[in-house]
Amino acid sequence: MVELDPYQEGCPTRRILDLIGGRWTVLIVGALSDGSMRFSQLMRRVEGISQKMLTQTLRALERDGLVVRTVTAEVPVKVEYRLSPAGRTLIEPLRALERWSVDHYGGVAESQSDYESRLAG
Repeated sequence: MVELDPYQEGCPTRRILDLIGGRWTVLIVGALSDGSMRFSQLMRRVEGISQKMLTQTLRALERDGLVVRTVTAEVPVKVEYRLSPAGRTLIEPLRALERWSVDHYGGVAESQSDYESRLAG
């Protein structure tokens, strides 16, 4: 059995960390935490995401077994996305990141302003 250590260069877990640590993944998992959604619903819920980025992120999440894509043979075809059992395990950790960003925004913004002032001064 290979020992996985994300601190080592070349560790395959780094690709997973890149995916789940991305802004769009955090928001998509959050949006899907209440249940399945169609692509257009996700586009409306996650404001600012491009169609291309939503497609790429959903494909990556599906490839890694975190999202399940269901196609219903109707006219028109209905495609829905939902979190898999593995994807549901990400809800709480990613929600914690979301809460942290809201709770600490003021301090981070102040630090950024202070930093920019020191660089300019």
